Amino acid sequence: MAIAIFFVGHWVTSVFFQTFFLHRYASHRQFTMSKGWERFFHLCTYLAQGSSFLSARGYAILHRMHHAYSDSPKDPHSPENHKNVFAMMWATKKRYDAYTYRLEAPEPRFEQGLVEWPALERLRSSWVATAAWLAAYTLFYAVFATHWWMWLLLPVHFMMGPLHGSIVNWCGHRYGYRNFESDDVSRNTLFFDFLTLGELFQNNHHKYAMRPNFAVRRFEIDPTFHVMRALAWLGVIQLKPFRELDEADTEVPAS
Repeated sequence: MAIAIFFVGHWVTSVFFQTFFLHRYASHRQFTMSKGWERFFHLCTYLAQGSSFLSARGYAILHRMHHAYSDSPKDPHSPENHKNVFAMMWATKKRYDAYTYRLEAPEPRFEQGLVEWPALERLRSSWVATAAWLAAYTLFYAVFATHWWMWLLLPVHFMMGPLHGSIVNWCGHRYGYRNFESDDVSRNTLFFDFLTLGELFQNNHHKYAMRPNFAVRRFEIDPTFHVMRALAWLGVIQLKPFRELDEADTEVPAS
């Protein structure tokens, strides 16, 4: 039971801060918050993702490129350009490292308004900190694992952030249904995205990139958006005005 709770808790918190902070805030700026709250959620993202913590800089640049060049040869992580998910994520890692460590300069438009915290970036890139996270996960399993198969879950903790990215970028452009015609092959994989908390509404998101609610039809549920509404009600964040959808936008699915 302890392993199940730990695994599910790590999965949910990691993907929540990835979609809430790295994606909807750092990449798209769908809402605003004070500098204090920004640092708080940035730190929470690090604590949730642990050894697989993703740089806000590298994540935002790649994601903005993904929208600008979706499923074209310039898309940094499209399944259209790779034969399998492993090849896609390896190519993504190389591009991510190039921009995160400033080995390569992106187009200037992709660097506008990036979230930066140099001290946290130094901690993220520290092998000592990474080793400490790996040791902590392993120690937890050593204490609480009661069956051999539980150990098969341990590597998932090590690579939680990139794993979520691989699921979204591969499945969200491979499997599911489409509400909107588009130049890319984006799809909505789940109508209730309990797996990645809204990230698998890729077709909806590519149509309305600045809309904080990734669900657009009555039967679709984006869990992260409802958390954002609560945070906005509490005054923690301020949602930017966004265009509400008309019936014509949602009633006729793409063929």
